[in-house]
Amino acid sequence: MNKMQQMTAQGRQIENNSFAIIDHEIEAFHGGHSFTPVEWNVVRRAIHTTGDFEYAQLFQFSDDAVSLGIQALQIGANIITDVTMISTGLSQQRLSVHGNQAHCFISHPTVIERAKASGETRAIQAMQYARDAGVLDGAIIAIGNAPTALFEILRMVEVGEAKPALIIGIPVGFVKAEESKQALTEQSAIPYIASVGRKGGSPLVVSTIHALLMESV
Repeated sequence: MNKMQQMTAQGRQIENNSFAIIDHEIEAFHGGHSFTPVEWNVVRRAIHTTGDFEYAQLFQFSDDAVSLGIQALQIGANIITDVTMISTGLSQQRLSVHGNQAHCFISHPTVIERAKASGETRAIQAMQYARDAGVLDGAIIAIGNAPTALFEILRMVEVGEAKPALIIGIPVGFVKAEESKQALTEQSAIPYIASVGRKGGSPLVVSTIHALLMESV
């Protein structure tokens, strides 16, 4: 069995049927889409995860972002997440194919200590901890919850402190979430996958990474 697929035949059939329904309904009821086939696999999985076809209007990709993300995964890139929900949600079976490892430092004692001392969010300090640990360069940065983490990554990129392979920026919320994703899509230094506006969340980041992993074999 392909390790990227659902484990059971029934699970694979249900997933395939779901994707077929999405493919039909996007054309029949939502005016189709303009994504490339590999981009559509990302967006379709987001719709599958949420049941929300609006993501066909919200997702944005920089040039070659999907192919560059796939290449990074194929050479074993680290995945740095802002919350443990993402690292927990990722399939260990799928990550094992290329030896990818997901890291989240939000609850590391040093991060908590530094956040309390500085007054900044733990998300900011977690990204700085990842930088200091030397795991950001060449990594896939996966942000689904904390706009402050996304802003911090973009700051580090701008000043030359980090050079990730890809930023997946889909934080959810009402305070700076939309603005952080706008900042991501307005920069051109690092490839990105974003879902603009207030909607987002960790499950969408998980679905995006799984879509990239599925395309990586």
